[in-house]
Amino acid sequence: MKLILKKIHTQFYRVSVAFFFTLCWPVLYPLSKKPKLYKYINQIRRLIIFLSSSLSGIFYRAKFEQPVDWSRTYVICPNHTSNLDISAISQHLHNNFCFIGKEELLHNYVLGLFFRTIDITVNRESKISSFRAIKTAAERIKNGVSVVIFPEATIPDEYPPVLYPFKNGAFRLAIEMKVPIIPITSLDTWKVLWDTGEEYGSRPGICNIFVHKPIETAHLTIDDADALRDEVHAIITKKLQQA
Repeated sequence: MKLILKKIHTQFYRVSVAFFFTLCWPVLYPLSKKPKLYKYINQIRRLIIFLSSSLSGIFYRAKFEQPVDWSRTYVICPNHTSNLDISAISQHLHNNFCFIGKEELLHNYVLGLFFRTIDITVNRESKISSFRAIKTAAERIKNGVSVVIFPEATIPDEYPPVLYPFKNGAFRLAIEMKVPIIPITSLDTWKVLWDTGEEYGSRPGICNIFVHKPIETAHLTIDDADALRDEVHAIITKKLQQA
């Protein structure tokens, strides 16, 4: 019975997201046709997240290791355990930003618009697609847009989730562009909704994330990318162990 209720909650949450997205469509659609106005799409994304999550009893709380200078541009690297990670992170970034995600999301009723405009898609099986995604991300950074990359590249199959090894694309990008890395630890979003919620459903609750202090990269070279990757992995691992 408990699992049935959790699966009903998941469907209610999805319908809520679709409902508020549809309400915002008359504003989103004209914005999607004008690249100079793309920055406003993020603001509407935050509104949709706030309204749909609140209606479903899901809330997001962040703690910061130190204040973040949001006038700067960053590569942001969170661990990934839930579709709610995107929502939690979106609510607590206070500059213009975009996500890198799998190209299948282009066909999602809600996410498709965001990945056709402000976000970046990648085919995980294609090295050429990965190269193009990183090149596009570099252009975004040049234009003052922070880039959110999940370095695990997927949500772990295990439940409870474990932290997978990181790919080094995000860290090479940060070093090449000389921008800081911000590690983010998603502490318990998976307890509210793991992955997509298909198997275990979801429930009302508070999703907590921890925003670590930025790691400067201006003094690093590409040869340091693996060490930077391992440093960020260790930071997130330690925080998860303390939770």
